[in-house]
Amino acid sequence: MAVRPSGPPTGRPVPGNPRKLGRGPISAEPRINDRIRVPEVRLVGPNGEQVGIVSVQDALRLAQESDLDLVEVAPTARPPVAKLMDYGKFKYESAVKARESRKNQSNTIIKEIKLRPKIDPNDYETKKGHVVRFLKGGDKVKVTIMFRGREQSRPELGRRLLARLAEDVQDLGQVESQPKQDGRNMVMVIGPHKRRSEHKAEARAAAAEEKSRREQRDKA
Repeated sequence: MAVRPSGPPTGRPVPGNPRKLGRGPISAEPRINDRIRVPEVRLVGPNGEQVGIVSVQDALRLAQESDLDLVEVAPTARPPVAKLMDYGKFKYESAVKARESRKNQSNTIIKEIKLRPKIDPNDYETKKGHVVRFLKGGDKVKVTIMFRGREQSRPELGRRLLARLAEDVQDLGQVESQPKQDGRNMVMVIGPHKRRSEHKAEARAAAAEEKSRREQRDKA
């Protein structure tokens, strides 16, 4: 049975594609089309609808008639689950999402602020100012409460201080990791409501608007 060649959404065949030759190097990619060597599959349609258990020959025929691929998505199920999809398009979109995910991860920086359980009010305001600045810049903040001596027997002091800080900056960020004991310290992570890339975009837009206003004033 003829099957569509694999590749990006352009549909152009890729040299040496195992789908075309029926062989190739072992990989973590799912089995597709005539590489599926089971007698029957539980078939899922292109929109997620359950077709039922059908022979693999019938599933391949439906794939060909729909100009789609038959992709084994759950090989360990009994029978294996296969889905009708445009595999080339699926791989392309998955790669784009993976790049975006890596990009967002690389743009996320974790800053750290250290506090004492019995911090002075002025010092607290200074530390809180740093947290506010980091969150406004789109960075996550790891807040560490350092216990010394007898303070280690009063963990509630650290939790109370962290809860106060989280409440004070709730307009800019939310708690991503609840307070937990880490040796002599207590740690909490606060993440910004907006990603770093969004903050940069807003900053560029504000700078462009300010530049436009200056140019208008100069012309006047």
